This record gives sequence, structure tokens and C-alpha cells, in this order.
Amino acid sequence: MTLEEGGVTRADDGSRAADQEVRVVLVTAPDEEVAARLGRALLAEGLAACVNVVPGLRSLYRWEGEIQDDAEVLLLVKTRADRVAELSSRVQALHPYDLPEVLALPAAGGSEAYLSWVRAEAGR
Repeated sequence: MTLEEGGVTRADDGSRAADQEVRVVLVTAPDEEVAARLGRALLAEGLAACVNVVPGLRSLYRWEGEIQDDAEVLLLVKTRADRVAELSSRVQALHPYDLPEVLALPAAGGSEAYLSWVRAEAGR
């Protein structure tokens, strides 16, 4: 439940409701080993509630003026909006790529019980 206080929506615990919104963060990695290492680190540091590792991704992109065609692994990271900046910094620090993909998308709707779990776990 949220409350309005002076035009700012706050969650029951007093935090800003926007900070409590759930985000799905897309991160690509070169292989499953790197993806698992990144996922475990994000979970251990309380920056994510859940990380799915999806193998079999084929990425086509332009890098340094050349079109690339690479096999990659996709991480689907579930977290809170207020954790995205720190999560992004950690991915950049731990990732082998010069410019890792970190793209946060809002989770619009879904199971409220699951979203509540993500909010709680990503706030540790």
C-alpha cells in the first residue's frame, strides 16, 4: 500500500514508492560461466532478487565501426529501481567487456506477491 505525503507517493515503510518499483535489467555476457559469476555476485551483494541465465543468444551489433555477430548469454536481473545504479556499477566493474549492456526496463504489472518478494530481496 502507498500513501501520499506532500505530493510524494511513499510505501508503507516510508520509502518513496518509485524507489520500490521493480525493474528487469538486461545484461549480456560472453558465456554461461561469466553470466553465472555475475549473477551470483549481484545476488550475494543484495543488488538483485533473482537472475535468470538464458543461453543461446545471438547478438548482432555495431562495435568500433564493424558489424559483429557473436554468441552470448542473456541475464534477466530482477531488482528495485533504487538499486539499478549500484547494480550497473557492479556489472561494469566485474564484466570482461569494455562496455557491457545494462538496460533497465520497468516491470509493468505481474504477480503482486512476486513483485513484493523482489522488492524485499533486492533491498537487503
